[in-house]
Amino acid sequence: MNGLMDGRARVAGAAWLATLASAAALLPLIDGSDWLVQTSVLLAVQSGIGVLLRWRGMPAAGTVAVQVLASLLMLTMVSVPEHAAAGILPGPAALDALGQLLADGADDISRYVAPAPATDGIRLMVFGGVLFVGLLVDLLAGPLRGAAAAGLPLLALYSVAAGVAQDDGGWPYFLTAAAGYLVLLLAEGRDRLGRWGRFLTGPGDGRAPTPHDRALGAAPRARAGRRIGALTLGVAVLAPAMLPSLGGGILDLNENGGRGGGGGEATSVNPVVALQDQLNRPQNREVLTYTTDSPSASEMYLRLIALDTFDGEEWTSARWIENEVPRAPWPVPGLAPDVAGHEVLTRVEAAGSYAQASLPVPYPARWIEAGGGWLFDRGSQTLASDDEDLTTMGLAYDVRHLLVRPTAAQLANAPAAAQDWASYFTRLPEDLDPAVRAAALEVTAGAANDYERAVALQDWFTREGGFRYDTSVESGTGADAIVTFLDNREGFCVHFAFTMATMARSLGIPAQVAVGFTPGLRQGDGSFQVGTHNAHAWPELYFEGVGWVRFEPTPGQGSAPEYTRPEPALPDPEEPDRQELPQPEPQRPEEAATPTAPESCAPGEEGCGALPDLADGDQGGAGFPVRPALWAGGGLLVALVLAAPLLWRRRATGRRLAPEAGTLAAWRELNDTAWDFGIPPQPWETPRQAAERVVRAARLPDEPAAAVRRVATAVEEELYAPHPPRQARALAHDVRAAAGALRSGSGRWGALRASLLPRSAMRVTRAVAERRTAAARRLGEQLARLTARRR
Repeated sequence: MNGLMDGRARVAGAAWLATLASAAALLPLIDGSDWLVQTSVLLAVQSGIGVLLRWRGMPAAGTVAVQVLASLLMLTMVSVPEHAAAGILPGPAALDALGQLLADGADDISRYVAPAPATDGIRLMVFGGVLFVGLLVDLLAGPLRGAAAAGLPLLALYSVAAGVAQDDGGWPYFLTAAAGYLVLLLAEGRDRLGRWGRFLTGPGDGRAPTPHDRALGAAPRARAGRRIGALTLGVAVLAPAMLPSLGGGILDLNENGGRGGGGGEATSVNPVVALQDQLNRPQNREVLTYTTDSPSASEMYLRLIALDTFDGEEWTSARWIENEVPRAPWPVPGLAPDVAGHEVLTRVEAAGSYAQASLPVPYPARWIEAGGGWLFDRGSQTLASDDEDLTTMGLAYDVRHLLVRPTAAQLANAPAAAQDWASYFTRLPEDLDPAVRAAALEVTAGAANDYERAVALQDWFTREGGFRYDTSVESGTGADAIVTFLDNREGFCVHFAFTMATMARSLGIPAQVAVGFTPGLRQGDGSFQVGTHNAHAWPELYFEGVGWVRFEPTPGQGSAPEYTRPEPALPDPEEPDRQELPQPEPQRPEEAATPTAPESCAPGEEGCGALPDLADGDQGGAGFPVRPALWAGGGLLVALVLAAPLLWRRRATGRRLAPEAGTLAAWRELNDTAWDFGIPPQPWETPRQAAERVVRAARLPDEPAAAVRRVATAVEEELYAPHPPRQARALAHDVRAAAGALRSGSGRWGALRASLLPRSAMRVTRAVAERRTAAARRLGEQLARLTARRR
């Protein structure tokens, strides 16, 4: 029974480890790693409940029901404690809050690019999803004994992360997830071996298998399984890197469509075709990496080129190239000094295979240090080249740029742009289908200003209009393609960007299309890796006093800017006559919680810092401090687990060496002390033989050796003498003398190991198993009596 329960606990632990290893693949998608620690604690509680209930003999259906209920309580406690009774018991209000939080999480996922901030909604989705997968894995690998089938939910969890990330450097996460699954298979296989029949040591000799017997029997199979697993993992990781793969062109978006190549070959392609081609390639080839001191690095787009001209057939760039690079700092069109912002530094390193005629940089750039030979593209606010030998291949350059944080009020109150500027950036072909302007007027009906119209267009594309992201849709940049896109409502980023820019121009809002890259994936060292799958197009609308402002109409791609997100709803107190009372204008939470920059502050001046990003879900407020409580509870649990063997050992020593404990208790303490220092007891030895073996193995000096022999002699007298003497106090002194000699002879690390991780603590598991067996026997007898009475 002890071995059976050990096997079940081992399988449950392996299921927990495998689920957590697969969940680690979500790390590149979500900022930070504290959510993974919290997930591990929640998953451990769920698995522990399953082990405990199965030990008590509860059926699998009842166990799963209790685990589901416990998971709901935990999700309530960590997500919406302020809506629950006692912070943990969910009621209708808590369930409504959980549903709203899930909806917010889905909206956050559609707004952010990886790595997304760990908002409360995203955390709830991750916690719930991992707990659900962990429950399936625990059920399949435990009661149903199908560890192989448990790989399906693990694969689903890993595939979600891998499908979203699409990162070439994701092999460590694959290796971690695969290793966790192999550990689960090995644990379940070992448990199956432990369930086989009686252990035969020779002809006619049958006995129950001991843990040592099972280890001997399973060792060849376990070694073979581990070798096969290691070989399989190695082949899975190394084979894709060794096999030949199809080369891919590099995204080129210059005036004539671009110049790119791989292996030194130059090609000329259409920008939209190139972007769609890169998005559809199965391999996410690295384009560049960058490091930055920006506090909002996860929202920093890299603009490659600005398309400012629409002739009805395609969007192109006017290429305002200047032969001389102006002195720093470069002017930013339309930016007024009263907009909050400050200068940050970003260092970009292009890949050796990435050949581009212009430098991808964050907007607005104030200076780029990239060496000589480059020209200034004023329209795109970057450096460009007209020399075929001067490209971005392997180039490292520094960019000083502004982190501009306009408020919604500044955008809503922006004055009209200058006449010449507005006429240039609102030009549309005369034969544009009137349906485009009609749709724009319908979507923005009720908007009071250009800012509200722009936000209405963005929300219509991302949430309200029923549009679907699909990179397989035929690319097109002309007016007919825009009308087709509005009819079919499916396409990829260029369709959304071109259509929103065209609709904005039809409403009289200056607009253009920027092409470049989304922020990429954060690496372990804090840098960001940008690949071809990060190629993106987005519209930029001009607001006087702020300049070019980015919007994100593509659903599920990139991140919606902070100034377009809805403000959190404030709680509305229930007052009986509040309809008759004048209502003060509610203050925005971020204005109340953080200092704002002075109105006369110019970008780059001291004290002109941007408002802190509150999108990470750690927004404070009243209520139960869930995350600190989880950290404290998890740390306390780990500390208790680590200290449990030491505490039990000290308690057992004090009890056995007490004056009233007796000779046999002192003998057991001596045996356990020797066991802690690597001399395990042998049940077939007599006390005298055991004492001599301890003396020889530990090479005890004369006095400690004599103490060990005195204890053995006292045991023999206790067992065989007609009137055994009472000498417990002297035996306690002898046991302590022997323990001191064992400790001094084992060295510092051996003594530390014996204190913190005593080997004799295995007696606890045996005692627990015996009590469990006795309790199960008593419960079975009671059930049998009740059944007999009913019959």
